[in-house]
Amino acid sequence: MISQDVPHRVSRLELNLIDWQWPFAEARRGQIDAHFTDALRDKPSMFNGRILLARDARCVGDVFRANYFETDFASFLAWRDWGFPDRDIFNGFGAGALRSNDGIYALGEMSAHTANAGKIYFPAGTPDLNDIRGDRVDIPGSIFRETEEETGLASDDYHAVDGWDIILDGQMTAIIQTLDVDMPGDVLRATLEANLAEQKEQELSGIHLVRTIADFTDAMPRYVRTFLTARL
Repeated sequence: MISQDVPHRVSRLELNLIDWQWPFAEARRGQIDAHFTDALRDKPSMFNGRILLARDARCVGDVFRANYFETDFASFLAWRDWGFPDRDIFNGFGAGALRSNDGIYALGEMSAHTANAGKIYFPAGTPDLNDIRGDRVDIPGSIFRETEEETGLASDDYHAVDGWDIILDGQMTAIIQTLDVDMPGDVLRATLEANLAEQKEQELSGIHLVRTIADFTDAMPRYVRTFLTARL
């Protein structure tokens, strides 16, 4: 069993892709489509692409295992906005915890046009079809991709620490890998802000540094605060 709000350290991921139809998405198709149409009025840039959600999470020793299946973003959005009516499903996403060489963590604030506007967290994203490798889901690859898309840092700009912290936060399961950047925190923030300024459509509207728990805000999801509390 994996306890809520407690980091569980693992050294290996076994994330299988399965052929499975989500009963929630099939039974409530009409309501889901209507909900997405309404959501587009506020955030017209949202795209109803294909994503991967998961079920059957478990830790066996130092291995985290789960089964992922394909669905559409509209179904995910409705499930989230309606309070997660199917509790057997979770959003198992990767997140890259950017850490400077003086022990400061850099987090991004999501832009107003995104589905998580105003939230402050590590580079992260629900896995999608780009993260499929045969019959497996490549969360480490997802972390590297999201980090580059959001912050402009490529995989050769940091050292990915071996192992992952698994944190359950309600129906979210964060798979966090620490990414060590060889520069001080203030320089890291300036570098990321310069990268953002060059992007045509920024996913992030700003960069926040966390040195101590005094830097926490309510805009940081619980899993972020849980991870940082254990690390700072």
